[in-house]
Amino acid sequence: MKFDPASSVQDTLHLDPATMGVNHPISDSATFAFDTGDDMLACFHGEKQAFLYARHWNPTNLELCKSLAAMEGTEAAWVSGSGMGAITSTLLQLLKSGDHIITSVTTYGGTYAFLKNWVTKYGIEVSFVNISDLDAVKAAVKPNTKVIYTETMTNPMLQISNIPELSKIAKAAGAQLVVDNTFTPMIFSPIKLGADIVVYSMTKFINGQNDTTAGAICGSQDFINSLIDLNDGTAMLLGPVLDPMRASSIHKNLFTLHIRMKQHSKNAHYLAERFTENNIPVNYPGLETNKQHQLMKSQMNEEYGFGGMIAIDLKTVENANKFMHIMQERGVGYLAVSLGYFKTLFSNSGKSTSSEVPEDVQHEMGMSEGLVRYSVGLDNDIERTWNIIKECLTEIGFI
Repeated sequence: MKFDPASSVQDTLHLDPATMGVNHPISDSATFAFDTGDDMLACFHGEKQAFLYARHWNPTNLELCKSLAAMEGTEAAWVSGSGMGAITSTLLQLLKSGDHIITSVTTYGGTYAFLKNWVTKYGIEVSFVNISDLDAVKAAVKPNTKVIYTETMTNPMLQISNIPELSKIAKAAGAQLVVDNTFTPMIFSPIKLGADIVVYSMTKFINGQNDTTAGAICGSQDFINSLIDLNDGTAMLLGPVLDPMRASSIHKNLFTLHIRMKQHSKNAHYLAERFTENNIPVNYPGLETNKQHQLMKSQMNEEYGFGGMIAIDLKTVENANKFMHIMQERGVGYLAVSLGYFKTLFSNSGKSTSSEVPEDVQHEMGMSEGLVRYSVGLDNDIERTWNIIKECLTEIGFI
């Protein structure tokens, strides 16, 4: 039977057994009591599973984690207070001094900065590669390679990673393949394609409200247990836990994610076609003319569409800034970082979410200084939105 992430999430919904409430109560406890001292000791020694302390587990977070694991097809999940909390906890759990990681050079700026400027201080080697060039990935493998890290759809270049082939390279090297699926929840199921661990910034599409930061880590039960081990678990010891009130809110939003992703995709596809018709350079893998269209089709769950992210090229920073300012004034959306919101968000990536990447590296990866990244919202009348965008483009002389 074909794996369906939305149905898998829906199947985790159940009444609260204590109250028969349709929503689960929020656990307002930072600590939890034991019947006996022996029970507490057994929990600290990993011999007994129990709620101990909210930095470890709490009932509200656990319910969200069960649904996330079902969505990804993993044995378990754990949630953090931000996407970077999920990414850094995962990588620090997998890597130690002397190890090597291969990563995409086109990746979220915070991830790039963490790998370029932080882990290298502690003796971890990092190789940045064009993740679309499988030969380059293979050539970067070393005897001490422990992780290959990528994004299913890279930020902000919207490159599509070939997860099955990257999985083969990782397995041959005895490494773990870690995939950030933030841009494409439900559209891609990386674990089913061969990834070992999936991470998210739930701040984005999964939550969809831009009212909190949150992250998620989905993987095997053994890996999640190692993350929260009381003695050497990175997530346990660094403490990036998600607040249960926010976990409850995100959990409820998760059950509408499939509907939202379809509308984000529908609207983005429409805008991408209009940009193309008006000779505006556009990158959207949903277009048949996109060089990675077939690669994405071969891996995706097609009913959710090609995603809500578009990148267009206005050549210069000045053009991009003027265009975005006018769009915000006319109500198209907001000149703001982040994505996955119900209102369209746009930013000039090279000067915002990818500003941590040096300009010479931006140029090498093909990022135009005039790149405008769109996170297309849930507009009911996307034709109306396009007509406003077209007016803005005309005003700056691009149409």
